[in-house]
Amino acid sequence: MPALSDVIAALDELWPPERAEQWDAVGTVCGDPGAEVGRVLIAVDPVRETADEAVELGADLLLTHHPLYLRGTTTVFAGGFKGRVVHDLIRAGAALHVAHTNADRADPGVSDALARALGLRITGPLVPDSTDPAGRRGLGRICELDAPEPLARFAERVAARLPATAQGVRAAGDPDRPVRTVAVCGGSGDSLFDQVRAAGVDAYVTADLRHHPASEAVQHGGPHAGPALVDAAHWATEWPWCEQAAAQLEAVSERHGWGLRVHVSRTVTDPWTVHAASAPAQGAAPATTITGAPN
Repeated sequence: MPALSDVIAALDELWPPERAEQWDAVGTVCGDPGAEVGRVLIAVDPVRETADEAVELGADLLLTHHPLYLRGTTTVFAGGFKGRVVHDLIRAGAALHVAHTNADRADPGVSDALARALGLRITGPLVPDSTDPAGRRGLGRICELDAPEPLARFAERVAARLPATAQGVRAAGDPDRPVRTVAVCGGSGDSLFDQVRAAGVDAYVTADLRHHPASEAVQHGGPHAGPALVDAAHWATEWPWCEQAAAQLEAVSERHGWGLRVHVSRTVTDPWTVHAASAPAQGAAPATTITGAPN
């Protein structure tokens, strides 16, 4: 079996830490570089549920997309949930490694996995990485459908192909508007509205859309000038990366003869647990309800 240091070196080749945003916290959180690694669990969130899953599985490494200590810390006291995660993993001999915005920018990256989960054909990055001469890396992806779909049907496609969450999927725009070109960004993507408008796509799939940026994006230039918006749960838009990352790590393992056993967590760690649809106002048409489907 490989040492943790060997596996970390392979992970850093897949998702170089220097390509992460300056504010990010990627890399190895805990673990003994000399410890052997035979089993890996991949998840979106480093929370109690996935740490418990890693321990129960007997994983030697928990690889997550989201950082545990994004804003830093001065303690790993087990009285808090983050400290408890670290203590439980160390006690079980499991390491924790994070690939966040460096995985967003990668080729393939988080948005590639999202696009493929939705059955979209990728044509290039939404925000190209200027350091990539091949023009494949960067934030988000621009994609195409094989044939146009009305926005309402496209939103149903997104809901059916992503993991189920309490939020489900919501869309902003004319339900009958045809959608052929699509921009996608796994995770929070309302900071990329300018680039999405410049791309001239019909729709934008992302997560965590806030009222004012979404309202301004829909109103920008008239009801059909800007892209329609499709808002899914943050966790759901990033979960497909776990399966993609597992395939990448398995390929590395096979190439080196490591024999790693790589697992993907299917524990839903989206924080929202209940969705109650609003009753339509008197005389108003009921809103279309679109929810995610389970894996």
